[in-house]
Formats: sequence, structure tokens, C-alpha cells
Amino acid sequence: MSEDSVNRRLAAILAADIAGFSLMMGKDEAATVSAVKDVFESLFDPNVARHHGRVVNHMGDGALVEFASVIDAVGCAVDIQKEMVERNEQQDDTIEFRIGLNLGDIIFDGDDIYGDGVNIAARLEGRAPKGGILASEVVYNQVIGKVGVTFQDDGEINLKNIDHPVHVWRWDCTLGRTSRRPMKPLADVSPRAVKPSIAVLPFNNMSDEPNQEYLADGLAEDIITSLSKISEMVVIARNSSFAYKERNIDIRRVARELDVATVLEGSVRKAGDRVRISAQLIDAVTGQHIWAERYDRKLIDIFDLQDDLTREVVTALQVELTEGDQVRLRRRQTKDIRAWELFSRGLWHLRRFSRDDNGQARSLLQEVVERDPQFASAWSLLGWVHYIDARVGWGHSSSESIDLAANCARRSLELDDDQSDAYAVLGAIELHHRNFGAALQLGQKAIELGPNVADSHVLLAMTLNYIDRPEEALPLIQKAMRLSPTYPDWYLGIAGLTYKLLGRTQAAIASDFERLARNPQNTFSNFRLAALYEEIGKHELASEHVKAAMKINPRLSLRQIKISEPYEDPEKLERFLGYLRSAGMPE
Repeated sequence: MSEDSVNRRLAAILAADIAGFSLMMGKDEAATVSAVKDVFESLFDPNVARHHGRVVNHMGDGALVEFASVIDAVGCAVDIQKEMVERNEQQDDTIEFRIGLNLGDIIFDGDDIYGDGVNIAARLEGRAPKGGILASEVVYNQVIGKVGVTFQDDGEINLKNIDHPVHVWRWDCTLGRTSRRPMKPLADVSPRAVKPSIAVLPFNNMSDEPNQEYLADGLAEDIITSLSKISEMVVIARNSSFAYKERNIDIRRVARELDVATVLEGSVRKAGDRVRISAQLIDAVTGQHIWAERYDRKLIDIFDLQDDLTREVVTALQVELTEGDQVRLRRRQTKDIRAWELFSRGLWHLRRFSRDDNGQARSLLQEVVERDPQFASAWSLLGWVHYIDARVGWGHSSSESIDLAANCARRSLELDDDQSDAYAVLGAIELHHRNFGAALQLGQKAIELGPNVADSHVLLAMTLNYIDRPEEALPLIQKAMRLSPTYPDWYLGIAGLTYKLLGRTQAAIASDFERLARNPQNTFSNFRLAALYEEIGKHELASEHVKAAMKINPRLSLRQIKISEPYEDPEKLERFLGYLRSAGMPE
């Protein structure tokens, strides 16, 4: 079969086998066969099905499984190992799986799969601990902050018949198990171990009118924004905590998935000119209430109510506020409830990230600043809308949108010089203009004022990438993904560039593939994949991604890409453009 005719795809591979199977067979062959068959039929295979995997084959004491999603693969592996512990506690015999996980390019022929992506997973399985998992770094990089377990760094290892060392990460099912050597936890210390951590869930709308949903969402959003300004807390981003909206949830499971110690939930009921709000702060470990309160006020007092609720949460968590924290918490943006309502709706549209929604957000926020010109946060949010118009090409003119974004951000800072979002907008604009020093300073200022704002961390990472400091960008991306475990797909684009600059080509490819899986209409990941594949000599795949990018945006050209990729080093930019040119991108 020639290189050009093989069928390939990117897949997550799980390889598993039973530790000590030969010894078990030697002791009691019939009982072992029966027990192993039962484990696969009642526990292993159902977990694979539940996590949307496909069993490629069973091999007596082992199995090879393919997944389209890395998260599903890791979730399946963890669930299997945890359920095996429960199973072994109830049975006279003990059966333990070793599991290896890898993400890579595979060759498929009918139902069979081949290639290094499969081989590495199989080799990792052989090196995995009993009852544990050994994952390649490319897998680990895709699941940081998305699964409720902590992997430990096992460093680089050499695998049989694999011509390069593989960096691996280990998970042991049994807590307290002695490591083979001192390990460092998931990239840096888990937030829960260092600072009070909280997820604010969307408040339930208990009003008779469904259109009062904005009131409940806006209240939770404002509390998240206020808490995010506190340097001695870890606060999960809105887009991650709001992923649980309208779902029947178990608080302990939410806390594990978001890696927080406490969860705030509540409800809002509006009747006439009055509003009733109930809120509970819950300890995620015990499930007990740390604090609970009910507020019954006039609607006009909702802003004071928000401030009271936020202070109660901070007090309950025993967080010591700095003087700057106290000033920022006291600062109120507007007293106009209608302006606040429009702001909340504009933010909702902005989060949806589409041309139509960005247009809706633009109209709503323009109405907000006309109604209350002193509303600083509305000006900075409007700046983001215009910046997105420029970056994605949704405005009438890129240069006009950039100028409007800059004017809005500057107006925001004139009204309130503690606006983290405004500094982030200006930092992104300065990067667009190739003013690298200013972009770096503004990005750092944004994080200083909003230490829990995930987007600001990724935007600063973007700047660091383009000035060739990816080793500083990576921990910022990792922190952002922890603050926002269900992060938006554009994080993956910045992560992919970081991995590329660090020389981790397969991790870069995996990041851009995951972004395309979430958003198939993304041109950035298509043309970056084209450059990556051209660089490693896979011209056919590179050409396919150029064609995909051109199908999405027929006007795309090297000239446009050059504008959108602000590398400080002109040689890096020209090398990148050269790969795209070779892959068929027009001038």
C-alpha cells in the first residue's frame, strides 16, 4: 500500500491488558477464563460503549480500543480502573488492568488499525502500573483541567521499536500509593491545594416569566466577575460553570470536574418590583452548607444585594482581602437596571461567538453606553466586540474595527483604570500593530487586575508566543484551562502554536484537530495544520487543509495570513508562509 493511498485519521487509542494473567492461568485456568470474560462483558465493554469508544479487538487478557475524543478515552480508562477497585473489594480474586493511552495518526483498514499511534499506546500499556494508566504527553496536554484526576509526570522513557523518547504522565488508582520516584503534580500545584476555590453555578430562574432568565444569569455573572478580581482566590470562569445550566447536577461531581473546594448555587424570583434571591455556599467534600442566606429586596436594590452576597461569600471562605481587592469590590459600574439588563444580554451573545451573535452584542452594548456613558465595563466589552470583528473579519473594515476597539477600551480606562478587560483588549490591539513591548506590558497588567480571568491568561500567552517565549506561554495556557475547564475552542489555537514553537509537533496537530472537531468552520486551525503537515513532509495532508481553509474563506491568501500572524521574528513568519505556499495557499 503506497503512502498516498493509505487511509488515515487522528484517534485516541486505549490499550489494556490484565497484569499477571499467565500466573493466574497457571493457578486455575477455568476460573481465570470465566472471571476475565465476566470483567470484559460486565465492566470493560460497557464503559467503552458509555464513553463512545470502539473495541477494535479483544486479545484474551487485553483489548485495543479507539476513541474519537481524548477526553472520552481518559474518562473511560479512569472509570474502568476505579470500578475494578470496587469489583476487587467484593470478589475473592483480584484482577488488575494496566492501561496505556496515546493520541496519534493511525492507519485504518476495515475494522483494523495500525501505525505508531497504536504502537505507542501498546508499549505504554506494558509500562503502566497495575491498576493505573500511563499516558503520552500529547494525551495529557489535551485533558488538563477537563478530567477530575491528577496525572503525575514520569518524564521521558524509551519504548521498544519507537525511535524517539516519549514523555509520559501516570495516574495511579489507589490514593497514597508510593511513586517510583518523586513526582511533580499536573504542571503546577492544583488550585484547590493553595487558595480557596469556587465555582458559581448559574442561578435558577424561579420567576413566572421565562424572559427574566437574564436576571438570574446576570446576577451569577456579576458575582463571578467580582470574585475574579480577588488575588487570593481561584474562581472558575463563567463559560465553564455555566455549562451546568439546566442540568440535574450532583454538587460533588461538579466540584471534582471543575477542581474546586466550594460551589455557590442559588435561585432568583422576580415579582413586580421585588426580587427574592436564595444562595447557598456548599463544601464540595462533605456536601454540607458552609453558608446560606435569602434576600428579599426591591429590584432597584439588586446591585447592593450583589455586593452583600459577594462579601458574605468572601467572609465565609475566610479570604483576607488586600486594599486593592476591597477597592475593586466596592466599585459599582451602573445604577441603571435597564442598562445592566442590556449589558447581560450583550454578554450572552458575545459568548456564543458567531457573526450574528457578535452583531447582536454590538447593537446591545452600543445601546448600553448611550444609555449610561459612565458604564466602564460596557465600554470594554464593546471593545472586545469590535476587536473580534477585526480579528475574524466580521466587520466592514478590519482597520476601522481595530480603531473602534481601541477607542472603546481607552474610554473604559478613563472611567475606571482597574478594568482588566480593557487592558487585555489594548494588549491584543498592540500585538496586532506589532508593538510587542506595549502588548506584553498591557497583557501583564490585565492579569494583575484580573488574576482569575482565564481569557487574559491566554491572550498574554498569545503575545509570548509571537515574541518567541513559548516556555512562558505554556503555564499561562494551563492555568487558563484550569480556571475554565470547558474553555472555548480558540484556546486550542493558542495552545497549538505554543506546542509548535516548543517543538512538540504532534501535540500541536492534536490541539488544532480538537479545535476543528469543535468548530469545523475555523480557518486558523486549517491553515496551521497545513503548515505543520508540510513541515513534516506530509504534502497531501497539507494540501487538503489548504483546500478546507479556502472552502471556508475563498478570499483567504498569504497576504491576509501575514497580517493575522504578528511574529516578531521575520524569519519565523517567512518560514511559516513558505510552508503554506508549498501546500498551495495563493499569494
